[in-house]
Amino acid sequence: MTPTYKNVHNRFKLNNYHYNYEDLMEVAYSFTKEGEPYQVELGLFLLDWLDREDYVEVQTSGSTGKPKKIKIKKQSMVNSAIVTGDFFNLTPGKKVLNCLPSNFIAGKMMIVRAIILGLELDMVKPSANPRIDLVKDYDFCAFTPLQLKNFAKYLKSLKTAIVGGGRVSNAIKEMIQDKKTQIYETFGMTETISHIAVRKLNNFTGDESEKYFQTLPGVTVSKDKRGCLVIEAPHLTDEKLVTNDIVELYSNTQFDWLGRFDNVINSGGIKLYPEQIEQKLQGKIKGEFFVTSQPDDELGEKLVLLVEAEENSLDKAVFESLNKFEIPKRIYYIPKFAQTLSGKIHRQKTLELLN
Repeated sequence: MTPTYKNVHNRFKLNNYHYNYEDLMEVAYSFTKEGEPYQVELGLFLLDWLDREDYVEVQTSGSTGKPKKIKIKKQSMVNSAIVTGDFFNLTPGKKVLNCLPSNFIAGKMMIVRAIILGLELDMVKPSANPRIDLVKDYDFCAFTPLQLKNFAKYLKSLKTAIVGGGRVSNAIKEMIQDKKTQIYETFGMTETISHIAVRKLNNFTGDESEKYFQTLPGVTVSKDKRGCLVIEAPHLTDEKLVTNDIVELYSNTQFDWLGRFDNVINSGGIKLYPEQIEQKLQGKIKGEFFVTSQPDDELGEKLVLLVEAEENSLDKAVFESLNKFEIPKRIYYIPKFAQTLSGKIHRQKTLELLN
C-alpha cells in the first residue's frame, strides 16, 4: 500500500530522535519560535506539511524567470519520494544528510523522503561549506555543485550523493573521479518536484548510456516542435510538462541537455547554445561568468561574455577551445553579479547592470 502524506514512518528520525505526527508538530513549533534561521525554515515547512491542506506552496528559484509560488500536491511529493527511494535503495533506517535550505524544493524533498521512507535524517545549517560530522557515515546526501566541491575530500563518509541546482563544472567532475561514493547529477525543477532524471558522474562501467540522463521509474520524455523536453510523469501530475530545455533524445527514457530555449542565440543564422559554450570555458576562467547576447545590426544578435572580475583581466587564450562562431564579440567586466533567492546567477538582472 502506498503511504499518504498523513503518514509519519515509525523508523523516521530527525537529528537522532524519533517523532510521531504529534511530536513532529511540537518540534516544528519549537523550531519556528526558538531555532536558528535555517531551523525556522524547517519548522515552517513541517507545519505546512502537517496541516490539513493537501498541498504546499513552493517558491521557484527564479533562475529562468520571475520567482513565483506554485501549489504542489503533497501526495505527489510522497510519490516522488518513493520513486527516488526505490532508485537509490533508501530503505528504512538508512542515514541521510540534508545541508540544503528548507524553503526550496530540493531541501523540502529531503525532509519528505525521510518522513515517508523511515530514514534517519540529520539537518545541518545550509552553507557553501556545511559543517558535517565527519565521524558519522551517511547513505545519502544532496549537494549543490559548490557544496560538492568543498566536501569532495570528505566523501569517504558518504555512500551516495546527488548534485543539482546548477551545472557541474569539469573541474568538480575531475575531483570526484577517484571517489568510491556514487555521485549523480540530477535533472529537475520545482514543477517536477525535484529531480526526474539522473546521470552518473563517476564510477563508470563503460556503458555508452551512462553519458546521458536516465529518467526515474515511471517517467518518460519526448520533444516538442522547438526541440524542447516534454515530461510525462503520471505519479507527479496528470498533465504533460512542457519545458524550455532543449535536449537531444536517445530514447523515451534517455536524453542529453543542450541548453535553455530562452537562452539560444541566433547570430547571423548560426544557433549558439550559451550553456554549451560555458561548459567549454569551465576551468579556464576564474570566478563567475556567463554567455549571453545583445542586439546587433548585422548579425541580429551578437555573442557577449560577462565576467565577474576586474576590467581587462581575462587572457584571450581561454577561447582556444571554442569554434569561430562561439568566440564572444565583446567581453564585459562586472564587479558583482546579481543573484536569485537561491544563490544562482540571475542572468537578466546582471545584464541590466550594463545599462
